[in-house]
Amino acid sequence: MTIGIDIRPLMDKYYSGVSEYTVNLLREIFKQDQKNQYKLFYNSWRDLSERIPEFDFPNVEIIKTKYPNKFLNYFLFKFFKYPKIDKKLGGIDLMFMPHFNFIALSDKCKKIITVHDLSFFHYPHFFASRQNFWHKNINIKKLLRHFDKIIAVSENTKKDITGICGIPEKNIKVVHSGISDEYRIINKADSHLEIVRRKYKLPPKFILYLGNLEPRKNIEGLIEAYTIYRQHEIGDFIVPEAKDIITQNKTSLVIAGAQSWKYHGIYDVAKKSAYSEDIYFINYVDKEDKPHLYNLAELFVFPSFYEGFGFPPLEAMACGTPVITSNTSSLPEIIDNAGILVNPYDLKEIAEAIKQITANKNLREHLINKGLEKVKKYNWQKCATEVIEMFEDLEQ
Repeated sequence: MTIGIDIRPLMDKYYSGVSEYTVNLLREIFKQDQKNQYKLFYNSWRDLSERIPEFDFPNVEIIKTKYPNKFLNYFLFKFFKYPKIDKKLGGIDLMFMPHFNFIALSDKCKKIITVHDLSFFHYPHFFASRQNFWHKNINIKKLLRHFDKIIAVSENTKKDITGICGIPEKNIKVVHSGISDEYRIINKADSHLEIVRRKYKLPPKFILYLGNLEPRKNIEGLIEAYTIYRQHEIGDFIVPEAKDIITQNKTSLVIAGAQSWKYHGIYDVAKKSAYSEDIYFINYVDKEDKPHLYNLAELFVFPSFYEGFGFPPLEAMACGTPVITSNTSSLPEIIDNAGILVNPYDLKEIAEAIKQITANKNLREHLINKGLEKVKKYNWQKCATEVIEMFEDLEQ
C-alpha cells in the first residue's frame, strides 16, 4: 500500500503540540512499518526545507509543491478542488492528515485525519481574527465528513467531534498521543542542568509554565494566582525574621514559550504584580533543553482553559516534577489523580494548590510517584501501532 502524509504541520518555525505530534508519530510509524510505501507532501513557495526533519527510511519519499500557500489554499483547494494531492504524489491508496488543513483529494482515495481539539468552536474570542477567518473558511464540519476515519487524541475530543460536527462515533477512534523518552528524571549531578540554568538565567527556585503564550492557556490567571500565593506565603509569618527567611528563599515564576497571539496582556498583568521582579519570561525553549528545564522546576502549573490532549503536564510528570493543571476539557481524563486538578477560573484555588505542594513534602513525593506511573500509559510506540492498524483496516 502507498500512503500519502500531509507534513505541512512540520513547516512551523517553532514546534509545539501539533508539530511535535506529527514528527514523533511519523518517526515511530516509519520505524515499525517497512512494508508500506510513504510519500510525504508539503508546499512552500520559499525554500524552507531546513524545517523538515530528516526521515532516513528507504520506504519514505518527500515531495514538495511550490504554490504560494494563500493561492493554493483559498483559490485552488477551496474553489477548484485542485490539484488532487493524491495524483500529485503519483498515486496513493490512502492519505493521512495529522492535522486539518485545506486539501483536495480524489474520491477513490481513502482518507484518515487526526483532530487534536476543537477549541475554536468553544472559545473563538481566544483566537486572532485571521485564525477565526481560517477556521471558518476551512469549514471543519464539512471537511471531516469526507474522511473515512478520524483519530481523536482524547475521549473529550471525540465527544466534541460527535457533538459539534455530527460525525458518527463509529467513524472515530481515540488514539492517545505519546511522550518521548527524552523526558525523564535527570541526575542532579548532570552538568547540563547548570548550563540550562545559566543559558536562560533561571532563578534558584521556581514554578514553571511551559507552552505557547496565548489567551487559552490562562497565563494571566496563573500570574494573578502566583501573586496571591506569594502574598499568603508572607502573610503566614508574623515574626519579621521569618519573613526575611522566606523572602530570601522565595519561589519565582518562570513562564516559557513562544509568543503566539493576543499575548500582550500577559506582560501587562505581570508588570502590575507586586512580585513582578520574580516573574521571568524566557520565550521559546530549545527542544533539547526542555527536559532539563522541567527537572529544574519545583513544580509545573498549567491552568489552561481547554486542551485536546495536553503534552506539557505529562512531560513534566515524566521528569519527576509535580503538576497542577485544570479540571476542564481533556485534562482530567489524561492526568487523572496524578496531579492536582483545579478550576482555572478560581485564582485562589490555584494559589492554594501551589501552597500545598510547596509546603507539603509528602504530597509532593506522592504526586511525583503518581506522575511517573501515569506517563507509562502514553508512548509513541503504542500510538504508532494503533495508527498503522487503522491504515491496514482501510486497505481491506
